[in-house]
Amino acid sequence: MEIVLGFIIAVAIGVTGVGAGVITAPVLILFMHVPAAHAVGTALAFSVAVKLLVVPLQIYRKQVDYRVLGYLLAGGIPGVLAGSYILAKLNTKGSQGILYAALGSTVVIMAGANLYRLWLHPARDASRDWSRWLPAIALPIGAEVGFSSAGAGAVGSLALLWLTPLSAARVVGTDLFFGLCLSLIGGGVQVSAGNYDLAILTQLVIGGVFGAFAGTYLAAITPQRAFRIVLSVWLITLGIQLCWTGVRQL
Repeated sequence: MEIVLGFIIAVAIGVTGVGAGVITAPVLILFMHVPAAHAVGTALAFSVAVKLLVVPLQIYRKQVDYRVLGYLLAGGIPGVLAGSYILAKLNTKGSQGILYAALGSTVVIMAGANLYRLWLHPARDASRDWSRWLPAIALPIGAEVGFSSAGAGAVGSLALLWLTPLSAARVVGTDLFFGLCLSLIGGGVQVSAGNYDLAILTQLVIGGVFGAFAGTYLAAITPQRAFRIVLSVWLITLGIQLCWTGVRQL
């Protein structure tokens, strides 16, 4: 089951660009009944494994802007550490309802941001470079990643589209590298704290390796916009369900 899940998630990432974290954690919590903190840690570690397959290709294609990446990491690294600290504080029996509701809200917001990008096509000025504001925006993005494993994909790419003159390809490559760095740090914190499920993670990675290659192929032949809309609506549904689960535990 976990191998199939890892394959499907990796295919979705390859086709839509939606991050591993925003998909994996709610699925583990709702369908496999993994505790929230363990789900976040497992999702972050899985995100690292999948992105390690993709990011070197982006580097080879010279689709990473290292100056912009530096701005993102200046805010994202302290953010992911702060988010990891918040998750640790809420990972208690009496706070599980709050944790579930917060995770669900994050998933809804991230999926909603992806729908916004797809439907409204926010205008951008290709000559504008407001990169110096990226650390302030990357700080809460990093906190979201550390707290919920979600955030770098949808919100990070929106920030780059609005504030930098990067091409679409370089936005994707730079944001993927940014997400990999945050997942490495956040995942490392959670793994060192024991917040992961090794058996599930191993099977997710096995499926994810094959799914990453399949997703790369399908991306060339699949109507990506329709696929992304369906996936985002499904994630919003999962997020609402996760919020309701949390509210019932309060």
